[in-house]
Amino acid sequence: MEQDVIVQLSDSNIYQEKSLVLTDVSFEIKKGEFVYLVGKTGSGKSSLLRTLYADLEVKSSGTFVAGFELNKIRRNKVPLLRRKLGIIFQDFQLLSDRSVEDNLLFVTKATGWKEKVKMKERVHEVLQKVGMETKGFKFPHQLSGGEQQRVAIARALINDPELIIADEPTGNLDPETTEGIMKLLIEISQNGRAILMATHDVEVMKKFPFRTLRCEDGRIIEVPPMMN
Repeated sequence: MEQDVIVQLSDSNIYQEKSLVLTDVSFEIKKGEFVYLVGKTGSGKSSLLRTLYADLEVKSSGTFVAGFELNKIRRNKVPLLRRKLGIIFQDFQLLSDRSVEDNLLFVTKATGWKEKVKMKERVHEVLQKVGMETKGFKFPHQLSGGEQQRVAIARALINDPELIIADEPTGNLDPETTEGIMKLLIEISQNGRAILMATHDVEVMKKFPFRTLRCEDGRIIEVPPMMN
C-alpha cells in the first residue's frame, strides 16, 4: 500500500453478521482527501463504516486501513487501529454524566494515555481547534446540537488520527450549524487527514462538492460530485 493511501479495498466483500451486504468493493482514500459515502437507508453505508473500524469482521483479503490488513487483524490489535481513526456519530454519543473536558479525558485514558498533564494539554488543544476552548466545564445538556458535534469532532481528533469516519455528522443539525461543521471538517482534511463522510444531505454535497462513492445494488460505484 502506498504511503499516502489510508484506506484501500480491493474486491472486498462487506458482511453484516452472515449476510453479504456489499460485494467486490474497490476504492482508495488518500491522505487529505474528503470523500462522501451516499446511498439509500439499508444500502450498506453503515456496514462499510463499521467494517473500516473493525466493528464488523472482514472475511476476505484486500482490505487495508491505516496500515492494518483487516482480515488478519487480531482482536488485541483493534485498539491500535482505532487510535489511528477518529469516529463521529450523528447523535454525538457524549457521556451525559460528565463535563466536556471529562468526556475527552475519558478517551485519553481509554486509549492508553498515562501522563495527566499531557492529557489535559491535548484536551485543551483539540477544544481550541474546534472553537470550544471556553466550554470545557459544561455538560452536554448545556450545549446546542452544533456545540455537541464540535465536542464530538474534538474527541475524534484526540489521537491525531489518519482517518476520520463521520456517520451522518450533520444529520441532526440546522442548515447554518451544518455549514459551520462542514467548514471545520474541510479544514481538518486540508491539514492532511482523510475524511470519509456518510450523508443523505444533498444540499451539503452541492455546496461543498467532493469525490463521492455510492452504495447501490450491493456494490459501490464512484459518481461525479454534485454541483450547484
